Amino acid sequence: MTDVLQLAQALIQRASVTPEDAGCQSLIAERLQQAGFVCEHLRYGAVDNLWATHGNGGPVLVLLGHTDVVPPGPPEAWTSGPFIPTIRNDVLYGRGAADMKGSVAAFVVALEQFVASHPDHPGTVTLLLTSDEEGDAIDGVRRVAETFRGRGERIDWCITGEPSSKEKLGDLLRVGRRGTLSATLTVKGVQGHVAYPEKARNPIHQALPALAELTARRWDEGFETFPPTSLQISNAHAGTGANNVIPGELQVLFNLRYNPNWDAARLEGECEAVLRAHGLEYSIHWHRGGEPFYTPEGPLRAAAREVLAGYAGTQPEESTGGGTSDARFIAPLGAQCIEVGPVNASIHKVDEHVAVGDLEALPSLYLALIRKLLFDS
Repeated sequence: MTDVLQLAQALIQRASVTPEDAGCQSLIAERLQQAGFVCEHLRYGAVDNLWATHGNGGPVLVLLGHTDVVPPGPPEAWTSGPFIPTIRNDVLYGRGAADMKGSVAAFVVALEQFVASHPDHPGTVTLLLTSDEEGDAIDGVRRVAETFRGRGERIDWCITGEPSSKEKLGDLLRVGRRGTLSATLTVKGVQGHVAYPEKARNPIHQALPALAELTARRWDEGFETFPPTSLQISNAHAGTGANNVIPGELQVLFNLRYNPNWDAARLEGECEAVLRAHGLEYSIHWHRGGEPFYTPEGPLRAAAREVLAGYAGTQPEESTGGGTSDARFIAPLGAQCIEVGPVNASIHKVDEHVAVGDLEALPSLYLALIRKLLFDS
């Protein structure tokens, strides 16, 4: 059994449902310390974060990942159990196999191999892990980035191991992500009997024109490789359960995924201007999930394009699609960020899996990126 496969299985066995780490980072830190890394444990609240470094000065290359996983759902729905790593037909099954304990294991093996071959390498190679990527993302990399900013930590390049590939390893390179902004809107009305609407004020009726305007708006035409900004309502709730009562309150949840044409503060202002223009009595709570980031053409993208083409057999698609990742907290520190990882078809699903061949190829892929960046850039 290869080293990366053995480590991936050991990590999958640990039921690290967010924000639990379940000992994953301690296992990794022990290995990296033996390889000569300096390991710093940064625990905030219930969240574990690991910062492991080797070398001195710049450039500083960060491999970024997470040890937490999403809940597996009913264990009986899984063919072999979510935390029982199992190989069937050259495929490794288990929660986190693709998202992203496979990549984390590959990071560790690649770093061990790199410092063993190049103990006096230029610059600094690092590993940053959190147990708060799949959850609230408050005390994970977001909080670590605040700590780094306070102590002037330098980061030049960041490679996130999120499962980015579509059909085969290396066929897609993420060079940015959209920002995410969520809102909980409460519209106030006056409860009453449906037979006497003149004695009540229906918040649903009042809010519908404003919500229609927000959802129909063409926010922009996109930004370079980013799609246009979009607003989606994810939930709306009102009423007492009786069909003869006008509700006194409506609650609406919505989210904006936005490109670099916008920032969160401007979007909040635009949305609230619409609500005020429609005369609503409302309150709103905003959650800024992270600003968009984009890595322009440069050494990081060029290196990744060359390395990935060798695995996929063709130039990778360079994309800013998908949801978001913890790289959104590293990019504001001045780092250029990309995402490179295994096929994402099974992430968050029952019987999550990764091809053993892809997993065993990942350490050499990451190792090639490290060498190219620190020696050729």
